[in-house]
Amino acid sequence: MDTNFLVRTLSSVVAASTPVILASIGETISEKSGVINLSLDGSIALSAMMGFAVAFTTGSVALGFLAAMAVGALIALTIAFASITLRQEQVAVGFVLTMLGLELADFLGNPFVRKPGPSVPHMPIPYLAKIPILGPVFFDHNLIVYLSLLSIVVTWWWISRTQPGLKLQGVGERPESAFARGVNVNRLRYVYTVIGGALVGLAGASYSLSIKLGWSHRHTFGIGWIALAIVIFGGWSPWRVAAGSYLFGLLKALGSILQRNPAFAAVPTQIFSSAPFALMIFALLLVSSEGVDRLLALLPTRLARTIDRIIRGRSPGGLGKPFVQE
Repeated sequence: MDTNFLVRTLSSVVAASTPVILASIGETISEKSGVINLSLDGSIALSAMMGFAVAFTTGSVALGFLAAMAVGALIALTIAFASITLRQEQVAVGFVLTMLGLELADFLGNPFVRKPGPSVPHMPIPYLAKIPILGPVFFDHNLIVYLSLLSIVVTWWWISRTQPGLKLQGVGERPESAFARGVNVNRLRYVYTVIGGALVGLAGASYSLSIKLGWSHRHTFGIGWIALAIVIFGGWSPWRVAAGSYLFGLLKALGSILQRNPAFAAVPTQIFSSAPFALMIFALLLVSSEGVDRLLALLPTRLARTIDRIIRGRSPGGLGKPFVQE
């Protein structure tokens, strides 16, 4: 295979995976605190529309991103209030907000459909972009792509290597124990849910201002559901969530490559556009199936536990469960 073609393909995968990375990392943070934000698809759509609309109206890409993050944070705050303060079912509230976000995005975005607008400028990192192979793949993009890469490292470091990160894990895993140690569980859940929502909003704006420029109806095409699946696929680990996001991006790139291959000219184009979604769901089912348990049962116990920890993560113990502070 031509090296230049491979480098260009990998570079496009890194760039195109940016919205999924940001949304998945944001949802990982929220779920690590114990709150499920099921509104991702609607939140991404509404923030993508709002980000483009504000950037189009003001001519400022930065204001577009800030507006999108505010939308994502507001939706997440609504979920936090409904689930933490009102103790309503998180899944039900998130699903309703998904539908609301999608409809609002279509309705409010009507004046901006298929209009050309601003985009994030290309910003290669000096010297690093010149490194063979790694430079074009990771350091020859725009600021939002770099932020998505940074979000992976910072989130991992914060969760695994800092005292506040340990508290975050505590309120998600064992909120009762965290509360007994003096941690304000519900306040932290509010904070991290809103932070996760802001990242989801950033993902929406990155889609309309960096990946698929502009706005159109159903513009984000189910990216939120994929992000939710990737969080489970990645076992609530930032590194594995990132790997799942890039896998999805690679599958989309592969579908585009095959679609242009004359050997597949007779295959309907819808197959290639929908195949990455189907394959990600298949992978999710595969790592969650009983068949994996049966195969692991044939291995020595220590090896089986190691493999199970690698291919499957365990959801936070307090995920989706309201906590009453007394």
